[in-house]
Amino acid sequence: MFDSLTKRLNRAFKNISGKGKLTEKNMDEMLKEVRMSLLEADVNYRVVKDFIETIKEQALGQKVYDALDPAQMVLKIVRDELTNLLGSTTAEINYKEDGITTIMMVGLQGTGKTTASAKIANLMSKKQDRKVLLAACDVIRPAAIEQLQTLGKQIDVEVYTEGVQVDALTTAKNALAYAKANGYDTVLFDTAGRLHVDEELMKELEKIKKAVKPSDILLTVDAMTGQDIVNVAESFNEKLDVTGLVLTKLDGDARGGGILSVRAITHVPVKFVGTGEKIEDLDVFHPDRMAERILGMGDLLTLLEQAEEKMDLDAAEESSRRMMEGKFDLNDMLVQLEQINKMGSLSKIMKLVPGMGQMMESIDDMKADDQMKHTKAMIQSMTKFERENPDQIRSSRKRRIANGSGHSVGDVNKLLTQFEKSKKMMTMMARMSQQGQAPDMAAMQNMAQGGMPAMNQMPGKKKFVSKLKKRR
Repeated sequence: MFDSLTKRLNRAFKNISGKGKLTEKNMDEMLKEVRMSLLEADVNYRVVKDFIETIKEQALGQKVYDALDPAQMVLKIVRDELTNLLGSTTAEINYKEDGITTIMMVGLQGTGKTTASAKIANLMSKKQDRKVLLAACDVIRPAAIEQLQTLGKQIDVEVYTEGVQVDALTTAKNALAYAKANGYDTVLFDTAGRLHVDEELMKELEKIKKAVKPSDILLTVDAMTGQDIVNVAESFNEKLDVTGLVLTKLDGDARGGGILSVRAITHVPVKFVGTGEKIEDLDVFHPDRMAERILGMGDLLTLLEQAEEKMDLDAAEESSRRMMEGKFDLNDMLVQLEQINKMGSLSKIMKLVPGMGQMMESIDDMKADDQMKHTKAMIQSMTKFERENPDQIRSSRKRRIANGSGHSVGDVNKLLTQFEKSKKMMTMMARMSQQGQAPDMAAMQNMAQGGMPAMNQMPGKKKFVSKLKKRR
């Protein structure tokens, strides 16, 4: 979503990068570029005006003009202010110490509220060890209850429903009573989507709020609706005192300015963001991490958490050990390809690695993912001997592998050539890592362009995996 904004901001910082000293002229030029970047990203004008003024004031106050590296200091100021704009600290769910935590899910029609309810329930039960009940209080939209039940089965969370014959308020009250009787500690009430100008339906929400006394009222908003997010949030907040926002479709291609505006104007924090269509594609919103992503600085903490959830750490550790010892073969390459597939698309992963986001612009994400699929197919068509001894694969074996995987002999030759190049490169980079030298960025780019799962091959990978194992 923020790709265009990230490129513009990076261009703004390049204008002052490398200059020994800042002048008022190039500082103003940089701020003008930042201002235009934010306005083009559909950030509210008032928010942009205050943001720029704060940065300029901070820069002057810290004597940036006399700093040894003024560009880095300006970048730090922008990062800090962007974090403040997004909410400064992570806003967590208001869990009750005693009794049942009740959460109302509200929002407009079509914003993905029911799916978001299931995603949040999944996160709470899997990661936060909560016993969650989903209450189907959307008795207006056809098939809403059935959708929630299907999602509930998928995540192994019970869904309470009394069908469309019973009104939403009665369902909510009975769901809460059922939760108390059956030892649940958290209830999510999935209410019907409604326009914020629909007085009758808004009154229904007010009645449900009075009955279940929610610890949180989460408003689901579509991240692709731009500045209208602010209007919707203000309207719902005025009637219900919304405690948090759930942003859906953050993986879309909209400009994202509404996300940067809503916290500053409404003072309602973003608590969760939807990052994809899968049930696990939901993240707790961390303002500092999002600010760094927007500035192209990566997000290693999120990468670490995703790897912890999805990687087979024992397999990754073994593969890493063999790589460091120079024993890497096609079996290891297959393991790493499977690991990277669990993590998502190559570009999505690499954008979380500091300094790698811009490099990925030159790589076609779809082609890279397709290439990894083709590579897997060819390796899986090999015998155990061939995977362990790729240098022994001759013409007759190549033909059999090509036929078995639906590829040409030329494709098999390319795979073997790329494997040898990558093996040499990894050996070189492993040595550099052991000697404490910096990685060769050009070499890493070659690996990514060759379709290799770069995260598993980066220097320091062994330490990365060990850290994961400790966290687990």
